[in-house]
Amino acid sequence: MPIKITHPVPSNIEIAQAAELRPILDVAHEVGLKDDELELYGKYKAKVHLEVRDRLKNAPTGKYVDVTAITPTPLGEGKTTTTVGLSQALGAFRNQRVFTCIRQPSMGPTFGIKGGAAGGGYAQVIPMEDFNLHLTGDIHAVTAANNLLAAQIDAHMMHERLIQDDEKLAKALCPDGSFPPGIAKRATRLGIKANKLSELNAEQRRRLFRLDIDPASITWQRVLDVNDRMLRGIEIGLGEEEKGSERRTGFDITVASEIMAILGLATSLPDMRERFGRMVIGTNYQGEPVTAEDLGVAGAVTVLMKDALMPTLMQTLEGTPAFVHAGPFANIAHGNSSIVADQIALKLADYVVTESGFGADIGMEKFMNIKCRYSGLVPNVVVLVATVRALKMHGGGPRVVLGRPLDKAYTEENIGLLEKGMPNLLRHIENAKKFGVPVVVAVNSFKDDTDAEIEFIRRAAEKAGAESAHKSSHWAHGGAGATELADAVMAAAKKPNNFQFLYPLDLPIKQKIETIAREIYGADGCDYTPEAEGKIELYTRNGFGNLPICMAKTHLSFTADGTVKGAPTGFRILIRDIRASVGAGFLYPLVGSMRTMPGLPTRPAFYDVDLDLKTGKVLGLF
Repeated sequence: MPIKITHPVPSNIEIAQAAELRPILDVAHEVGLKDDELELYGKYKAKVHLEVRDRLKNAPTGKYVDVTAITPTPLGEGKTTTTVGLSQALGAFRNQRVFTCIRQPSMGPTFGIKGGAAGGGYAQVIPMEDFNLHLTGDIHAVTAANNLLAAQIDAHMMHERLIQDDEKLAKALCPDGSFPPGIAKRATRLGIKANKLSELNAEQRRRLFRLDIDPASITWQRVLDVNDRMLRGIEIGLGEEEKGSERRTGFDITVASEIMAILGLATSLPDMRERFGRMVIGTNYQGEPVTAEDLGVAGAVTVLMKDALMPTLMQTLEGTPAFVHAGPFANIAHGNSSIVADQIALKLADYVVTESGFGADIGMEKFMNIKCRYSGLVPNVVVLVATVRALKMHGGGPRVVLGRPLDKAYTEENIGLLEKGMPNLLRHIENAKKFGVPVVVAVNSFKDDTDAEIEFIRRAAEKAGAESAHKSSHWAHGGAGATELADAVMAAAKKPNNFQFLYPLDLPIKQKIETIAREIYGADGCDYTPEAEGKIELYTRNGFGNLPICMAKTHLSFTADGTVKGAPTGFRILIRDIRASVGAGFLYPLVGSMRTMPGLPTRPAFYDVDLDLKTGKVLGLF
């Protein structure tokens, strides 16, 4: 669908609101989806039923492209914009059937520092207001499901404390004498062959109904899709009726919830239900894991999340189809959109262009070692986004701060500064090649970049083993500005693929952590706090040692210190703690001072957001 391009380039929201939207039914029919496979959410977005995979199971599988980036500045380097621009180039200018698969953004960053995440300029997913705000309610469903489980944890502990008699507790949980589904599933897991209270002896009643959760072991927190730093640490149970149930806890951002991680990794409704049941919230006083299934809440969580499992169909500015689904942060969780969206898209398209969050040391590593491991999908190409600006920063350029004008070091040609920052790009190329996948570098260009700077990056990238490197101006020109990149991706997708994981799952937990630290970050090794050492012993003893690793680390550096730029060596990684996302299927070490709830800056992005009461249009999103 042709778009009208003007210069200077207007704001993102002005471009999006001026776009001619195609009815989503037209987009769906064009890609081969049927009316009864859709759930419409207005005229311009729809959820897609997973059953479409059964109809298309014998269709050819398209090429699978992951877009990642070098270590970014706080401004971001245009990874989503490149993902969309590449898709538009493949679809609108190279006549390929293409699908964009990206995450739904959290409203925390949208209203905080970053702003919107629908792409930018003339490479966006639209309608961008819907994309950046409520969309189809998936994030709200995650919030509700997560907090239902959190409420049950504390309520169950309180009622156990108040009802000391095991028989009274059992009757309170099963008032008609028969087991509800949650209790029945726990009985099966414990090997108790009974369906009614009358069939249980005293020991079985205690094992089945009294969880004896150790409050100090609880890792499950409440969530909110707002950057609210004051909720990082709170005390609960202060009401008059809750005396004796007080404890310290906190909030995470919703997209850091294990439920969101499961939404991204589940492959079917039964798989999602099983994963919810496996979620571990802490241990009992004997050190045994306590799960959402034990608390009887996994079924209700599934009911809240059943519609969220369907990916949302949208479109780009140039009318190519896009799936928007799941939204886990890459510096906290696995940072990738959903497996189910990719599976459907790969049967509908010649090329599926997806995106892994933040730099390649974070999102791409997890895309390969976690998402591809659970999906069974094999990527054909990695597109590594770089900018002159970020490479100059890594070479020792002045600090880059959101909302402040760039120093002239970034707006004037400086090959020497660029050269000093190149090791960051070269390490990311080397890392991507360790997975056996061809790498294409996309230089996301800005108006002050010079031809000499772009050419310097191209030569260095190709010398380091990239298939090729290309200037891409999709932000200013849409798909037309990414045709050279599209040609390079199509050529690389035909190359032999020797995909491999970085580590086998049967390695001990420490060895898997240190493999990532050494091979991806360039660290000399890892150090562990006593708390982390205790968790390694606990998780190994409870049978979680064969899970993959999902490092929670700053995205602004290869190290645990976001101020350290370039490609440093001679450093170690501190593992502060380790948590288990058993339902999602990974362990996540907390590296350094990594936080799971962001905070608002002095001047949040929402200062500019308002509603035009005459037209009904949203103002100020960017």
